[in-house]
Amino acid sequence: MTKKLLTLLFFLGSFLMQSQNLVWRTNMTDAIAISNEQRKPMLILFTAAGVPDNLQNEIFKTPDFAVWSRDNVILVKLDLSDINASESDKEQNLRLKNAFGVVDLPEVCYASASIRKNKTTFSALGKIAYKPGGARSWISESDAILHPSE
Repeated sequence: MTKKLLTLLFFLGSFLMQSQNLVWRTNMTDAIAISNEQRKPMLILFTAAGVPDNLQNEIFKTPDFAVWSRDNVILVKLDLSDINASESDKEQNLRLKNAFGVVDLPEVCYASASIRKNKTTFSALGKIAYKPGGARSWISESDAILHPSE
């Protein structure tokens, strides 16, 4: 009996740990291609070193968010303080931050995009910052942005 219980706990723990392994894209061109291929909007996280970790710790590191994000969005993380990013990526990320009207970091913008004749057109769906209340509350507000008619 104890062996069965331990085996069950092991598999359950493995599943929960695996469900929290989020795939964050850092290349916008790749993210747009995947977004269009999977017909899912992008969740674009604008962040930088030294910003509060509340959004990461209380929302993004939860099993609820892992399951929701896998089914609903393509995750994109644009770190505005990344010293390893190329100059063109840094410039692009700053332009996107300004285009989406991001003032305070971290902040999440939902968008879709298309590329035609080497020109990228973004369609902003909405944005959301950290708010206390946990992952389910944050996900509910995100769903209202992504599916306003429901």
